[in-house]
Amino acid sequence: MKLLPKARWLKIVTALAGAGLAGGAAFAATNWAVSLGAGSSGTAQSATVSNLTISATASPAASNVLYPGGNGDVVVTIANPNTFPVTITAVNLPTNLIYGAGFTSSSLGTAQTGCSSTTSDVLWNYSTSSSGSSHSLTTPLVVGASGQSNNPLVVTLTNDASMTTSSPSACEGTFFSMPSLTAITAYGGAATSTTTPATDSWTS
Repeated sequence: MKLLPKARWLKIVTALAGAGLAGGAAFAATNWAVSLGAGSSGTAQSATVSNLTISATASPAASNVLYPGGNGDVVVTIANPNTFPVTITAVNLPTNLIYGAGFTSSSLGTAQTGCSSTTSDVLWNYSTSSSGSSHSLTTPLVVGASGQSNNPLVVTLTNDASMTTSSPSACEGTFFSMPSLTAITAYGGAATSTTTPATDSWTS
């Protein structure tokens, strides 16, 4: 076999090595398809639910005060400690034999003599002889999320207090702490908050 001169042999080897490198670069640039493995997932958590607080607040408007045989307004604040809005659609009332207690001022600090929770004859309008009767609000109330209960909703419940004709004269010019509601019908979830102060009622 005839040998090539040394210099020419080196040239041929170098050319082959270069071709090999070029082929390797082209292979590395090719995209590889990747699919999702079975059971791929993540973790989520639902919120815990806390009770709302409904409290007495400032006195009702003078045009809607109580008198024997008439109805008057009730003003409440509703605080929502949850991290999501809560929509209230109905309230449950105590029996119509449970009356509001009378006080000398809207701060409800000093009891009104002769006008107690056993004698005032002030009760929730449309309450029945059965405790826990449910009464739908005219408009659902959406209490916005507040986290620290620092932004309560103020609501005037129009004509939802009632004074019977048997209410004693000692209850004249008196502020009343209405009997505690027994429950509410409500649900949590995204919704547009009711603007405070608001007006609402139940009519049956």
